[in-house]
Amino acid sequence: MTPSWRKPAGTLLIVAIIILWAALVATLSNRVGQWHGALQLLFYGVAGIIWIAPMKPLLRWMEGGRR
Repeated sequence: MTPSWRKPAGTLLIVAIIILWAALVATLSNRVGQWHGALQLLFYGVAGIIWIAPMKPLLRWMEGGRR
């Protein structure tokens, strides 16, 4: 059995997605910092969870090859 290239490629893609998402959220921090505290909490809470959404199909692809 030959090793799959999908796991290393998927891992690099996951790291890239996290870095890009963190950079996007960080660029918005000046604007978000002017909001009311409750809105900031809501924004960062949603931003901290929403990056997980593309992970399920990516992990499925890494394991089995299905999209």
